[in-house]
Amino acid sequence: MKTVSIVNMKGGVGKTTLAVNLAHALSARHSLKVLVVDLDPQFNATQCLFDGEVYVEGINSGMKTIYDVFDENPPDSISMVGKPEQKKISLDSISPWEADAGFHILPGNLELHRLDMGAGQGREFRLKKYLGEIAKLYQYDFVIIDTPPTPSAWMTSALLASNFYLVPIKPEPLSRTGIDLLRGVINRCSENYTHTIDCAGIVFTIAEVGTKVYAETQSFLSGQAMWRGKIFSGYIPKRTAIARAQGEQGLILDGTDPLSKSELIKIAEEFLRRVGHGS
Repeated sequence: MKTVSIVNMKGGVGKTTLAVNLAHALSARHSLKVLVVDLDPQFNATQCLFDGEVYVEGINSGMKTIYDVFDENPPDSISMVGKPEQKKISLDSISPWEADAGFHILPGNLELHRLDMGAGQGREFRLKKYLGEIAKLYQYDFVIIDTPPTPSAWMTSALLASNFYLVPIKPEPLSRTGIDLLRGVINRCSENYTHTIDCAGIVFTIAEVGTKVYAETQSFLSGQAMWRGKIFSGYIPKRTAIARAQGEQGLILDGTDPLSKSELIKIAEEFLRRVGHGS
């Protein structure tokens, strides 16, 4: 099982779009077993796959979310003296949800903000431990983690659980800011935790090929030693239909835009060439 974090320190770059659609392409086109982990407290990946009613029904029926991975001692019941009794959750009891798209997802949860992820808590290793537990049960080929666009304990947790990171970039002048911040986050994680994580590459998203800003962004990244040779040939084009479909739990391969579909297929194939076929 290989674990890949989708990361960028800038919002609005199509991070969630890449995460869920890459997972779908690997599952649908390559018959691989894929888990998406929604680690962004805004839980956009979850909303791309389930409407609000289905999500609430799942929670009410006792289904678990990413919150349960990090909350080791949730209140379980009320004791005789009126105090909450705490019962540890077994990580292997936290079952991912099955998405209609043919892969699994561990949904996000807005309640993540309530958890104390301060230094010394040890929670930054919980996701890695959880993935180790479920690897035995589900035999996933890939885990794809959708991360928040900010340096945080959640980002650190994702990186520590990952073998690779993949960077979606919207070709624009401000993309340089996000990529510079990301470089620092990756380096600090490697140094502070002696953790090795490899760059799977850079994918241009919301892209308008042939424009000046596209060429300038490509040239800038190619001139940086850390990113040289990392740019995927496939890209996710700028399409209002993609954003509209996501709001209705639609995915690129299920849509009607031929360019979006062909480019996503190229991304998935290049991804497999760069990181291998799992296991």
